Amino acid sequence: LNEMEPDLITNRTKELTACEIEKLEEQNKRMVPEFKANKLEIDAQRHWDLFYKRNETRFFKDRHWTTREFQELLADQADKVTDPQEKRTLLEVGCGVGNLVFPLLEDASNTGFYFYACDFSPRAVDFVRSNSLYDQKHITAFQCDITTQQVHDHIASESLDVCTMIFVLSAIHPDKFTAVIENLWKLLKPGGLVLFRDYGLYDMAQLRFKPGHKIAENLYMRQDGTRSYYFAERELAQLFTDNGFDVITNNYVHRRTLNVKEGVDVPRIFLQGKFKKRIS
Repeated sequence: LNEMEPDLITNRTKELTACEIEKLEEQNKRMVPEFKANKLEIDAQRHWDLFYKRNETRFFKDRHWTTREFQELLADQADKVTDPQEKRTLLEVGCGVGNLVFPLLEDASNTGFYFYACDFSPRAVDFVRSNSLYDQKHITAFQCDITTQQVHDHIASESLDVCTMIFVLSAIHPDKFTAVIENLWKLLKPGGLVLFRDYGLYDMAQLRFKPGHKIAENLYMRQDGTRSYYFAERELAQLFTDNGFDVITNNYVHRRTLNVKEGVDVPRIFLQGKFKKRIS
């Protein structure tokens, strides 16, 4: 039986045991060589396309939890809508095969939203467009690299109410984080929100990497060539505040899944936040 302990919400960084410190020190003994790290950046899109070729729509579960964590995704927030005829607009950045956007579309109460969904992988976008729920009256999906200006060809400046980034920024090289946040700032209306969830510093998955997988501080290469970054709470807050946002919430979420029979105890650490575009 899988049991979920209640989530622990905190802004304190996990304290490492001596054994965990040793694991992190081991990772530093053999880093990913620079030429290989550069090649991972060049081939990033190909690696994600291959990921979706292998896994198709099976890898990620539908994210039915998002409206529980982010009430802003419920379109019946009447106080947020000035004109009931006017739809609120939402962009899902890094939509994958639509695990966040389709559960929202399925919910009849969400007819108050118009959805945009973009992904780096052309194959992922094809899966979204071939979904039976895909209807351009309610959703537009397109391929783009969110670290470039491409997104502005599809969505007008200051036209969005909400942007979601769920386990997306961690797949991007830290050198490009600022470019991504600047793009979201341009797309959002004043007062618009970014809803964020990603891997937190010292998550179990970070501690599990063996030597030869670390690219840079808190940045790692997975077996399949995709990359993963682990965020500190202060660092994320600064990234947003430096680029025109106010922090509404920003915390580590400690989550445990226990399966006593199988001896599984999986402690995960995510970072979850809401950031509001400053009204100048």
